[in-house]
Amino acid sequence: MVETRFDPSGPVGVLAVQGDFQAHAAAVEETGFRPVEVRRPGELQGLSALVLPGGESTTMLKFFREEGLEGEVLAFCREGGPVLATCAGVILLARRVTGPDQPSLGILDVDLVRNGYGRQVHSSIHRIRAEEPLGEIEAVFIRAPRIIRAGPGVQVLARLGEDPVLLRQGPIVAATFHPELSRENPVHRWFLERVARVES
Repeated sequence: MVETRFDPSGPVGVLAVQGDFQAHAAAVEETGFRPVEVRRPGELQGLSALVLPGGESTTMLKFFREEGLEGEVLAFCREGGPVLATCAGVILLARRVTGPDQPSLGILDVDLVRNGYGRQVHSSIHRIRAEEPLGEIEAVFIRAPRIIRAGPGVQVLARLGEDPVLLRQGPIVAATFHPELSRENPVHRWFLERVARVES
């Protein structure tokens, strides 16, 4: 397996396979950090943190396996590498995925349902109240997964109604919405400064 130990002074990797990875990279840059796109094995080496954007989770997992990224992402997570996963990125990390069933990496102790709020074409935008220091934030939901169980080691940071939508498990932060589409960047800033403690 390729060495993947993370470096707090390194750049922030953004998986550039699907989804609005360019918006994630822009959010990382706007908060004062250096983003790099990740597409191939070896590109996780020396990263300070990793962002897993939304997209189509089955396609992303297939790409992981075909390109040899699955083992590197697993190693990065298991070594304590900080990860921000959004929408389909959360599906990739989940312990169990239904609606329909599909394989996942099993790193994040949550069970979820794909497209748990319906296959809506249009997005929905909500103001949600998150734990401090985040406070009230804008959350854009697009065909979001619905989390139906969170394990005892998972901290729920925000809910939409009764459903967890922002969670933390150690250095892993999971958002079922799209923080990169917000007019603000509070989730990226908090993740990079407070969770990953990236050196700018």
